[in-house]
Amino acid sequence: MSAADDEKFMRRALELARQAWGGTDPNPMVGAVLVEDGRIVSEGYHERDGGPHAERIVLATLARNPGPRATLYVTLEPCSTEGRTGACTNALIAAGIRRVVAGAADPNPAHGGRGFEILRRAGVEVVEGVLEAECSDLNLIFNHWITRGAPLLAGKLASTLDGRIATRTGESQWITGAEARADVHRWRRLFPAIAVGAGTVMKDNPRLTARLEGRPEFCPIRFVFDGRLQTVSDRGMPGVYTDEFLARTIVVTTQHAGLGYVRKLREKGTGVWIFESPSGRVPFGQFRERCATEGITGVLFEGGAEVLSRALAERQIDYLFMYHAPVILADERSKPVLSGLRTEKLAQAIRLAGTRRQTLGDDALVRGTVVYPEKVTVDETLFSLG
Repeated sequence: MSAADDEKFMRRALELARQAWGGTDPNPMVGAVLVEDGRIVSEGYHERDGGPHAERIVLATLARNPGPRATLYVTLEPCSTEGRTGACTNALIAAGIRRVVAGAADPNPAHGGRGFEILRRAGVEVVEGVLEAECSDLNLIFNHWITRGAPLLAGKLASTLDGRIATRTGESQWITGAEARADVHRWRRLFPAIAVGAGTVMKDNPRLTARLEGRPEFCPIRFVFDGRLQTVSDRGMPGVYTDEFLARTIVVTTQHAGLGYVRKLREKGTGVWIFESPSGRVPFGQFRERCATEGITGVLFEGGAEVLSRALAERQIDYLFMYHAPVILADERSKPVLSGLRTEKLAQAIRLAGTRRQTLGDDALVRGTVVYPEKVTVDETLFSLG
């Protein structure tokens, strides 16, 4: 097989892996194809946590012994531990596979590279790193969780070209177009949890579910950051506290919240996490630790601007999705996308690494890993107490 052939078949394995988008947490998405004489004879992907791995599905679907020149293409290094489904390396060796082409290595430092080593010792030709960046990006939440033992906290922002999220009167719907908004729903389906601030809930009353064409509505865990329970009142409650998914909502608050409102939320079936805080602001570091304890591998912060600004100021956002619309407000009184830092030199700026870019209709998405400067200076006067 040529390098071009290897890439072609790996792209098909990636397409298969994406069919399980949002369905494998806390496991990675993995796709695989088996090729004989330049033709795909079997294919499969890992569908859900606890289900058979992609390699085993491919072998079972083939329902015969692979040919002597068969090549297996797989987006992630075959596992080498027994686990719940057995080691895929053993299955491949037993089936007589003589060539394996893999995308990304296992990110787990305890296992990475071991699957390749086992295959090579058994006489299997192994080709690593084919479309490695794409295969690794497929599992950005899993990779972060498995290497750091902590959830990936990501931020999502949508702004004009001059970095504004609303006019001076507060109008913000819609800055981006339909394709960009649909892409947000795609990412909502991937992340196990979504987070917003109290201001967003009170202003927009968002549903915070993933609504994708041809698929049933999906509700991730919905976090509402509300340090003083401003979103709870006796006059009425926002939809995330009353809709059919209310049990998926968790209000993240502090000891400054009224105990009566805490009790009211819990009686309705909504979760409440209470953190100690001297200011009434939810401490993001403690929130991250609680998520790790609960096994929540990733949280997408969708707003508002103040919640994301504070999370960046506390160096707690790991990844950022930035949607840009071809719109310019050129008004200093319009609302900026982010604020709260005193950045006097470019060396003090927060940057994105490993960026990926995508065009969505007239809009553009830039996303990447957040890289913080050595020191961040915070202007506390720009943050409220909530």
